[in-house]
Amino acid sequence: MSWRTVVITKTSKLDYSMGHLVVRDVESTVKVHISEISVLVIESTAVSVTAALLCELIKKKVKVIFCDEKHNPLSELTPYYGSHDCSLKIKRQIAWNETVKQCVWTQIVAEKIKNQAKVLEIYKLPQSSMLMGYIDELELNDKSNREGHAAKVYFNALFGKSFSRNDECPINAALNYGYSIVLSVFNREITANGYLTQLGLFHDNMFNQYNLSCDLMEPFRPFVDIAVKDMNPQKFEKEEKISIFNLLNDEFKIDGRTQTFINAVKIYCKSVFDAIEECDTSLIRFAGK
Repeated sequence: MSWRTVVITKTSKLDYSMGHLVVRDVESTVKVHISEISVLVIESTAVSVTAALLCELIKKKVKVIFCDEKHNPLSELTPYYGSHDCSLKIKRQIAWNETVKQCVWTQIVAEKIKNQAKVLEIYKLPQSSMLMGYIDELELNDKSNREGHAAKVYFNALFGKSFSRNDECPINAALNYGYSIVLSVFNREITANGYLTQLGLFHDNMFNQYNLSCDLMEPFRPFVDIAVKDMNPQKFEKEEKISIFNLLNDEFKIDGRTQTFINAVKIYCKSVFDAIEECDTSLIRFAGK
């Protein structure tokens, strides 16, 4: 089972040799067996990668993330086919029952708000009880937008009333970076299960390639938030980015067992797909710390 997150931060050449990712730079040569790699992040634009390596990474379902010249996630490597029966699953996805989708989305929103409330409770902020009240007010498909109301209360409580998600500041840079990494992990799991990331449960933006990923990742956003809150970044550079990446190695409780972040996402995604296919939302398994 893969568990490593490999981050390439300086000028180097990446190639493939006998099952290994080989990283060569001016100082050294390092080999990592591909079966151990879950996520490969190419943070520097001064990196060359062989096509042979990219093919092997895709075959082993390693998520590859490419960063831009500012070292922010820009794109990712996604296979055309994630599973042997993806054509059948895509047909089923297109025909998913609308009411079931709305029920699943409602549970996802409830879990997200619950996790946000837990974050506020950790810091002994009184707004935690207000968020728990929003869960009781949830309607099917969140018609009254409790998610939006909770987000405003939550971010103002966590980062101060003057904070806005539209501000250009280290906190937002860290949040956006963390959300991008989490999104890429969900993209990997969705395609690995044979589904399309474009067709969402609630998100339906024609310009968004990752509508379903944006839906499913919502309960995991607060885990990024707490990492950023603890970091309290005054700048957002290499050290802060590595700190965000460490979230992928954290342990989470799901379905009665302790798992890494990536394995928790895997179990959670599979449970959501099972719930939709079986029309039974009780099958959904959420993760927590």
